[in-house]
Amino acid sequence: MSKTIAIGADHAGYLYKARLIEHLKSKGFEVINVGTDTGDSVDYPVFAEKVGDLVASTQAFCGILICGTGIGMSMAANKHKGIRAALCTDLVMAEYTRRHNNANVLCMGARIIAYEMAEMIADKFLETEFEGGRHQRRIDLFDK
Repeated sequence: MSKTIAIGADHAGYLYKARLIEHLKSKGFEVINVGTDTGDSVDYPVFAEKVGDLVASTQAFCGILICGTGIGMSMAANKHKGIRAALCTDLVMAEYTRRHNNANVLCMGARIIAYEMAEMIADKFLETEFEGGRHQRRIDLFDK
């Protein structure tokens, strides 16, 4: 499996993104930063599209998106064919969205969770494997 992660954020999430990039690199991941890198107001769907494109094309094995609540990013990312983006606010959500939904994009809200929790959620998401089996049958229904 590739160890490349695509990561993007809007103006509300760019500080978390910057810290998370360093954390992920320290764990041996390659990171493609699609922006934004300032607090200037931007449109989050632009960054969701960039991450979605990288994951859908398999240039990255998964993506991480951060905005104020995580809601807008998850809605925008899920518009892409082949993307299963999940908004996670705790470790149980991060674990089960990988185990049961084979999520390939993690969305988080910088105004909702502390940075330390964001880091733990990302770690849980990345270390959890998809269970397959009956869950694959359900995921196959997504594309119908």
